Amino acid sequence: MSDLPTARPEEVGLSTQRLQALGARLEERIAAGHLPGAVLMVLRRGRVAWQAAYGRRDPAKPYPMRPDSIFRIYSMTKPMVSVGVMMLVEEGRLLLNDPIGQYLPALARMQVATPGGGTVPAAAPITVQDLLRHTSGLTYEFLGNGPVQQAYNAAKVFRHAQTNADQVATLGSLPLAHQPGTRWEYSRSTDVLGRLIEVLSGLTLGAFLSDRICRPLGMADTAFQVPPAKQGRLAEGFAKDPETGADQVLLPVTQPPQFESGGGGMVSTAADYARFVQMLLEGGRFRSTRLLSRKTVDLMRADHLGDRPADPVLLGEGWGFGLGFAVRRGPGLVPTPG
Repeated sequence: MSDLPTARPEEVGLSTQRLQALGARLEERIAAGHLPGAVLMVLRRGRVAWQAAYGRRDPAKPYPMRPDSIFRIYSMTKPMVSVGVMMLVEEGRLLLNDPIGQYLPALARMQVATPGGGTVPAAAPITVQDLLRHTSGLTYEFLGNGPVQQAYNAAKVFRHAQTNADQVATLGSLPLAHQPGTRWEYSRSTDVLGRLIEVLSGLTLGAFLSDRICRPLGMADTAFQVPPAKQGRLAEGFAKDPETGADQVLLPVTQPPQFESGGGGMVSTAADYARFVQMLLEGGRFRSTRLLSRKTVDLMRADHLGDRPADPVLLGEGWGFGLGFAVRRGPGLVPTPG
């Protein structure tokens, strides 16, 4: 269980009544069959003001959800890998404007797809900054059915039976969707950053994140695998999507993976991830542990896109992108609160 400090909601400026309303809404969605269960944790001023578990941990079994249930966190892996890269930047191991081909030669001479079905040489190299802000020209195979996405699927870019090095080699043999540095597109950029960490550190990605981030922050349940002793806490999803009826296949996490996806392969708990987020909120430090300088976190939170175009569905008006996560460009520009 979490050892984070707690407070009554009103002690930190929150409302018990309104937090209860959040829980009631989750219970409605669970009763409607929209999701099996959920864990809700709300922190303010460094203290847990609300924590509750709802529904079932596994829809096929009668076990209730618990606050310490372990979830596949998918793309919430990306900020952790991005922090790892910035730790290496602070250590002088690389610069943001370094071409990635300097460290990963398979990505040194990329081709870019053209509308006519051909390719042209990349006009500029992919930089580390491009990977962190998703302007590398890489894409995701599930974001469309264009020639590049088709090539990704044919090459089985996302397969479990490969190493991080294997995936980078495959990506290097395929065309980019856009010229590097010109457009934001959500992509396998962070998978590439995971391999970059391996090359620079001499460790597997999982070992680096464990040694440099998870262990110092006390994130005991965050990793690329759920060990046998903890598998009774693993949250599972529906066999079929409740809205579309499509079969659902979740990331296999009960065995040590060959491919440690920096873009989406980790598991964690609400309490573990709260420690990581609190570290960012406090400018790179959690309690007595400092992972990054305050100025580095400020740089990560800044908008690095400028006027570059972006996918309007995934990154709508009012949003920019920093080094590892989306950022709001200003109050009132985004229709959702936050």
